[in-house]
Amino acid sequence: MNVSTVAKDDNFCFPIPHILETGKLELVPFEPSLHAADLIQGLDESSWLHVPVGPYSSADEFVERFWNERIRPNAGSYLFVALDKSSCPNPSNVHIDPADRPVAGMAGYVNTDADNLCTEIFVFVLPRFRHTHVASHTVGLLLRYALNLPNEGGLCLRRVQWSADVNNTASVRLATKMGMKMESVRRWTAIVPMHKAGASNARIARKGDPRRECPGRDSVSLAICWDDWEEEGKELVEKIVEG
Repeated sequence: MNVSTVAKDDNFCFPIPHILETGKLELVPFEPSLHAADLIQGLDESSWLHVPVGPYSSADEFVERFWNERIRPNAGSYLFVALDKSSCPNPSNVHIDPADRPVAGMAGYVNTDADNLCTEIFVFVLPRFRHTHVASHTVGLLLRYALNLPNEGGLCLRRVQWSADVNNTASVRLATKMGMKMESVRRWTAIVPMHKAGASNARIARKGDPRRECPGRDSVSLAICWDDWEEEGKELVEKIVEG
């Protein structure tokens, strides 16, 4: 498959603007011909440790198995690419071509339910951009677009969820930092490939399980709802992304 022949996603259940941005970061719709190679070259094996998918050996495999099978056909899923503006000589210059901004990660909405006004978000940050503004600004932009009122440029959703492997303390810490509240620990939520056993719940499945050789994952569930957002979440996020 040639990634240059794959079209942009136009299947999401809500409208998506051509750009979401802060002073340091842009989120733009994923386009295979523009972004797939940079993502696969930038993400290392550790980037995929705490999720049931990946790593991928090539841009073609990533597009086919992740985007083309999991994201694009699903009306509840959408994929963005994070572009770092702070690496440019003049990040405030609106005339800089987005193609000239370095790819810093990817993020998106999944499990979106338009009828019940809720969604879930996920974020991958390239290793060289970890411990920078990229993760917090990416999450902030996704929350702001999902939870703000329509007259503020948002979707006016009621709930945004976050699911993390219980072993991924950095992910839980990021979600909490961005105003999400811990709700539960859900056991055996996913099957973990053998090569990711270090991210499993370390418990053996019962005899007779058709995939007994594969460990399982327990997940931490966090969320921020519209009332959390209006009470303090929006102010917290604005301070982080505009500070």
